[in-house]
Amino acid sequence: MKGLIPVLPAVSVETLTGFALKKILIVAVLLVIGFIVALVLRRHGRAIFSTIGKGVQYAAKNYDKWKAWVYLSPALVLLAIFTVWPIINTVRMAFLEDYSLMSSVGGTKFSFGVSNFVKVIQYKRFLTCLKNTMILCVITVPVSTFLALLISVCLNAIKPLRRTLQTIFFLPYVTNSIAIGMVFAAMFNVIGTPQTHFSSFGIVNDLIRFITGNSANVGPDAFYINFINVGSSYFHNMLVMIVYIVWNALPFKILILLGGLQSINKQYYEAAKVDGTSRVRTFWRITVPLLSPMLAYVIITGFIGGFKEYSSIVGIFGESMGPAGDPGKLNTMVGFIYDALEGDHQGRASAAALILFGIILVVTVINLYVSKKKVHY
Repeated sequence: MKGLIPVLPAVSVETLTGFALKKILIVAVLLVIGFIVALVLRRHGRAIFSTIGKGVQYAAKNYDKWKAWVYLSPALVLLAIFTVWPIINTVRMAFLEDYSLMSSVGGTKFSFGVSNFVKVIQYKRFLTCLKNTMILCVITVPVSTFLALLISVCLNAIKPLRRTLQTIFFLPYVTNSIAIGMVFAAMFNVIGTPQTHFSSFGIVNDLIRFITGNSANVGPDAFYINFINVGSSYFHNMLVMIVYIVWNALPFKILILLGGLQSINKQYYEAAKVDGTSRVRTFWRITVPLLSPMLAYVIITGFIGGFKEYSSIVGIFGESMGPAGDPGKLNTMVGFIYDALEGDHQGRASAAALILFGIILVVTVINLYVSKKKVHY
């Protein structure tokens, strides 16, 4: 039985005395605090409870307002961290001369100035990037908007299979732009040389050769158009990009415009039909004015998206942003920013981002001013 009895460790009298003193001290402190609280409540209890009651009444009256802020707080915190602070930091880096993240980690101090903006403007490819961006915007936005309007009107007039056609037209919008760009590159790509044998001309060249009746695959008689390969012209490169961007921009615009068309009151069209108005005049005098708010929206968002064009060019030409042998030929403002970031020139990239923001802001303000004169709400 002795082996079953646990052996307790020896405890000294000093340890027990110290433990008892600590407990007595804690009880004494609690008693003093309780006495002070009781004294305060006896003298000022009515005022304290009155203040608490008013606070509870105020909170009850403004419950809905505070509840809304509580519900919004997670989104506001994320917005402040991932949107507001990056914008502030971008402005800060843009005005720190030759700012580099690696240098700042090493303890380098940067002076305040505008040299980053000067270097961006003086960069030899800056005008090329700006020109490419402007050409893509000026051409693709009006063309895609006009085609989307025509397709929307046609879809709205077709009752059978309308939902199926809407789904088909909307599919490119939910497809990865890089994957679509690779498909377009395969459509225009030519594999082979005139000296050997062409194994593929691409779907577009095959269609052109079928129409022209040229079927030669070897030698100078082999007819094809060099759209994106080595030695291709700037015109053909831009043509491919414009076709791709217009096609990729159609689904979203069709969705918005088709929703606007379906919300137009049919009485306008019935009155025009009674008056014997032609379909063309009805389109320009009724459909377009009543659809002008949606048109203004897709045009403004189209220009904003056009100035940020980057992924479509990467999808077709790769990270070189141009055909083989001529990298950077089709580079845009966003591509210029990414190149600066890869080169550890965060200050220069931030300056280019602010320049792009200024251009987009000016174009947006102009669009808003014009829309006030032309849009009918």
